[in-house]
Amino acid sequence: MVADYGPGIDAERGFQRAFKAAGGQIVGSVRMPVANPDFSAFVQRAKDLNPESVFVFVPGGAQPGAIGKAFAERGMDPNKIKILSTGEPVDETAIKSLGDLALGRISAWHYDYNLPSKTNRDFVKAFNAEFKRNPDFFAVGGYDGMHLIYEALKKTGGKADGDSLVAAAKGMCWESPRGPICIDPATRDIVQTVYIRKVEKVNGHLVNVAFDKVEKVKDPTHGRK
Repeated sequence: MVADYGPGIDAERGFQRAFKAAGGQIVGSVRMPVANPDFSAFVQRAKDLNPESVFVFVPGGAQPGAIGKAFAERGMDPNKIKILSTGEPVDETAIKSLGDLALGRISAWHYDYNLPSKTNRDFVKAFNAEFKRNPDFFAVGGYDGMHLIYEALKKTGGKADGDSLVAAAKGMCWESPRGPICIDPATRDIVQTVYIRKVEKVNGHLVNVAFDKVEKVKDPTHGRK
């Protein structure tokens, strides 16, 4: 179940390719309107197929809470039908709005404010001091983007033309709040750790708890259609 635009289609193709290669069977697939406020019909269709699991991609914002509530209203219990997703459907705002309905949801994602590294703890502390909330994947993306620009300009001696900055960024590595990351010199895309997580209740709070990780992940859809 994916939003019908570029990132959603990439997620659908990437998931199906890897899942089938590992021996899995896809029993149904649907692309949903990007601005869709009501997911009930799509969820009911998925439930009627009686799958072992459902993979979901929707953009961040209002949609994660809406599709989560549609799962609950249609009786899609994550303990009986695994609900898998990228990080947007189970970010901090989404699971707060869903409450216990989010328990058991599984996701693969590159950042969470609970990551235990000192770099991330310092980032979370500074972000909270400035904005009075925890950072999310948008925040860490902006932070790393600015770090890349700053370090690239240092390497170029202040030259800001496109060719100079691209050349400086190729192969650059640093310790991000999300973990160690690099810019792939061949594709100029990010190489990073992806954390496999499950929504659990810890000290009375719903959080994504990482139970596995895949290191040095490159874009699995690069150059593929």
